[in-house]
Amino acid sequence: MSVPQSSSSEPAPTLGAALRQRHVTMIALGGIIGAGLFVGSSATLASVGPAACVSYLVAGIVVLMVMRMLGEMALAVPGVGSFTEYARVGLGNWAGFTNGWLYWYFWVIVVAVEAVAGAAILQRWIPAPVWMIGLVLLSIMTVINLLSVKSYGEFEFWFASIKVAAIIVFIAIGAGYLLGFSPAGSAVANLIGHHGFMPFGAMSIFAAVPTVIFAVGGAEIATIAAAESDDPAKSVAAMTRSVILRVITFYVGSMFLIACIVPWSSIVTGHSPFVAALETMRIPGAADIMNAIVLVAVLSALNSGLYVSSRILFRLAERGDAPKSLLKLTSNKVPRLAVLLSSVVGYVAIVAAIVSPQGVFLFLVNASGAVMLFVYLVTALAQIRIRRRIEATDPQRLTLRMWLFPWLSYAVVAAIAGVLAAMGADPALRPQLMASAASLAVASAAYLLTAKRQQSSHDGCATGYLSPIGQQAIEGRK
Repeated sequence: MSVPQSSSSEPAPTLGAALRQRHVTMIALGGIIGAGLFVGSSATLASVGPAACVSYLVAGIVVLMVMRMLGEMALAVPGVGSFTEYARVGLGNWAGFTNGWLYWYFWVIVVAVEAVAGAAILQRWIPAPVWMIGLVLLSIMTVINLLSVKSYGEFEFWFASIKVAAIIVFIAIGAGYLLGFSPAGSAVANLIGHHGFMPFGAMSIFAAVPTVIFAVGGAEIATIAAAESDDPAKSVAAMTRSVILRVITFYVGSMFLIACIVPWSSIVTGHSPFVAALETMRIPGAADIMNAIVLVAVLSALNSGLYVSSRILFRLAERGDAPKSLLKLTSNKVPRLAVLLSSVVGYVAIVAAIVSPQGVFLFLVNASGAVMLFVYLVTALAQIRIRRRIEATDPQRLTLRMWLFPWLSYAVVAAIAGVLAAMGADPALRPQLMASAASLAVASAAYLLTAKRQQSSHDGCATGYLSPIGQQAIEGRK
């Protein structure tokens, strides 16, 4: 697949396999269910109205298609280690380098954002400065990730379990309220009585997709975690076949219930619509209950952010795109330096959030705004290339196939391109697109410099390590 072979004969360090199927499943669920649902959905409901549930459905379908593509590639080309490396397999070293570094940047910024958000929540109960609480939270999560991959998996399993349980309970209570306790006709009145189901027109549904897609993204974390599980193929297949559908149901179902229970015009951006719905249903302590759940969601994002960013660094180091020192593992198979480097960037970003919230920190956040769309777009293009190559050489490897290939794959590429175009047309989202484009330019320039250095030092061969399984997978598909 046009991937240069490693010039080093030194065996590659290998990560452990301590995660189990239950860990990977809950990591996939937890990666999608975060503060973006519990709090961030308020902005979508306020700007779209009851039709926000359709925006979540559209965005969820796009993410579902991308996850199906990842599932196909993970089973057909096993052992690559990180889903960002499929870009290298399908499109070459530039795509693998930029995809990996952009994805790493996205998650280290998420770490900082979630640390600040968690500190703000904890200030309700702990009288201390936001920066101090944020640094303590990040330090705790760093220690957890340094212990072992199993410690990360166990914490994330329980974090995700609490989030999933909270949504299921909310849906059950909301449905029960509408069926037996709500005033007659209130659900229909809330859905269509305040300027209709689509108060801002049909285009508002699609205009909200760029924002919503960031909330429903994150399931790809499971493909990275699966590389450290006892059965990677089974884990990825389970994730792509059922987990994403469950999440779409959670998102769309909860948004629809909120729109039925609470008049959309009363929802305030930045205030949890779940709290508004619980208060309407007269659930005692609604605000404290939801704040505790949001705090769990924040800690989950912190935990996963450190894990994912460290593993991405490890995979980049395997290919020579990051310092080889990041390949060093502890006795528990943890890439200690990769974890520490990712957490250091998080500490710096937290300081920036306190010192320059509307300057440096705002730029850092904006610069990651469209990054996931870039990553998804490159992943979709890589899937098309890899699928065509495998169909021509060894179609038996396609044990899990993308639906309606190639047309549905092309439709996903077109949909993501359309979302990027929508961001460029929206004055509120355009700064994020421009700043993220600057991130892409920086990553591309860094690749050119790295490639030039490698070419002069090693006669054009990429340096670094590649796991034996990954080496075999790529060599079989050159």
